[in-house]
Amino acid sequence: MPIARFMSRRHLLCGAAALGAAAGVSQARFAAAQSSRSTSALPARGTFVIRNAYVMTMDEAGDIADADVHVANGAIVAVEPGLKAGGATVIDGRGMIVLPGLVETHWHMWNTLLRSMSGDKPDFGYFRTTAILGQKYQADDMYQGTRLACAEAINNGITHVHDWCHNIRGSDYADADLKALRQSGLRARFSYGAAQGMPNTKEIDLADLQRLHDGWAKISPDGLLTLGLAWRGQGGNNPATAVPPEIYKAEIGAARKLGLPISVHASGSRPVIGQIDAIAKAGLLGSDMQLIHANMASADEIKAVAAAGASISISPFTELRIGFGLPQTAKFLEAGIPVGLSVDTVELSGNADMFGIMKVVQNADNGIAENEFKLSARRVLQLATIEGARSMGIADKVGSLKAGKRADLIMVSTRSVNLAIFGDPAHMLVTAAEPANVDTVVVDGRILKRNGKLTALNVDEIVQDAAAANVALRKRASWW
Repeated sequence: MPIARFMSRRHLLCGAAALGAAAGVSQARFAAAQSSRSTSALPARGTFVIRNAYVMTMDEAGDIADADVHVANGAIVAVEPGLKAGGATVIDGRGMIVLPGLVETHWHMWNTLLRSMSGDKPDFGYFRTTAILGQKYQADDMYQGTRLACAEAINNGITHVHDWCHNIRGSDYADADLKALRQSGLRARFSYGAAQGMPNTKEIDLADLQRLHDGWAKISPDGLLTLGLAWRGQGGNNPATAVPPEIYKAEIGAARKLGLPISVHASGSRPVIGQIDAIAKAGLLGSDMQLIHANMASADEIKAVAAAGASISISPFTELRIGFGLPQTAKFLEAGIPVGLSVDTVELSGNADMFGIMKVVQNADNGIAENEFKLSARRVLQLATIEGARSMGIADKVGSLKAGKRADLIMVSTRSVNLAIFGDPAHMLVTAAEPANVDTVVVDGRILKRNGKLTALNVDEIVQDAAAANVALRKRASWW
């Protein structure tokens, strides 16, 4: 008899509480612990040179063996062998692949607090779980979930995230989420969205969006964070989920008046076929728009996206897990559409492994084509770096290693058993690498991970606080 038959919600909740207590932060002490926490200051933007590494520029310079990368004041000074960099701290790059930091393009970071909680029955499905627990969130839960996601991103070699925040229940919720991003040192777009459970007949808080826009110079004085709109769109084909025209037009109109990029889930599954066509027919499809999933996009819709100059973000692990079908990666690329890779939500995928995402993108596309050579490993690696940056409109700053660009880069060690045979580096990274191989992570010249350890974020503290927050959330929701 399956063990699940013996496990009641009470048993599961008690087990989770015990884990939270074992992690060192009990329910009774949780609030007090938060007030006493101190966050380490971000490391300074140093001047350093990585020497004798295998450098993948992901630019016209291609790969350079035994090369150096010189970084100063947050920027790349030069990439070539035998650089002279007097006074710069030397980092040994022998046995390392150096490449641009991985660019993530759509992630509901707040619900990282709900990791792997989507179950195997409708009562515990992704949308229902997210909606019920999301409505019980407090502002600090936004901080805990996003901070946990940020730590995982850095650990896994991700240097840019698109924080698609669709549970803003008040200005303090947005502020808490942004606080976590700011403290992490990551480069990010924060896209402002509706709250879980909010009626489609109600506008998002456009005054709060305006507040953030007007105060952005103080929120992100170094320009690492940018602001966007997580747009609900028109809501799909079901009248029960439709967003009235006066609402969706007001929201997208407000964002465009502020010059903000737009991101929307569209044509991702069979029940919402035709969403991209509807957006286009409404005259709202534009080069400032990112479309998420698009698994069921028709040939005409793909042409419309390309003609508009819009981009697409794909999340193969979650799309497969939830039954949306397979990504149309090759068709998007053949149409000339900028494509980025997405974590989406670890509530479904379990983790934020961009190496794994790259691998499944290649395998899925080759499987669809019944062709081992349809999508190359290097092309997929481009999607995780320079093409991902292009899809987010930041390719002038990051995505490749080139003098003058900002220093977002990672060092992947080839000394582990899974990378011990040095072959084609793109194949190694896409088919064999994993987050544990990421030795060093640099964002805007700051070293956020070195020798396999995060430098600015306290992982033990983050895990303890997130575990306690999850237990408290489940109690409030009487969930499990």
